[in-house]
Amino acid sequence: MTVTIHGIKACDTMKKARAWLDGRGVTYAFHDYKVLGIDRPRLESWVEQVGWEVLLNRAGTTFRKLPDAEKAPMDEAKAVALMLGQPSMIKRPVLDLGERLLVGFKPEIYEAAFGGRS
Repeated sequence: MTVTIHGIKACDTMKKARAWLDGRGVTYAFHDYKVLGIDRPRLESWVEQVGWEVLLNRAGTTFRKLPDAEKAPMDEAKAVALMLGQPSMIKRPVLDLGERLLVGFKPEIYEAAFGGRS
């Protein structure tokens, strides 16, 4: 299975997810979308798979600092534009397992995805 973890290197949640993967010997590629960006086709594919509501990180400081007029009303096109313009607005991590995506980090969800591999 090809695994790619997308996120931002300095993010605490990313650190937890990467430590979990490392601790179980899961080989993965890391894509830092703050440094490398995110391309529209990939982001739109993620939106199709999990929905923009799941991907848009409304709890982060980047989103919270937006003027109210940019926050609401929110729709898919506006969310995609915001995430393309400022990738730190994408919830982290996005774990691409090839056949599906996991957004965010919860150890029990990772356990289920990797079959309790240790």
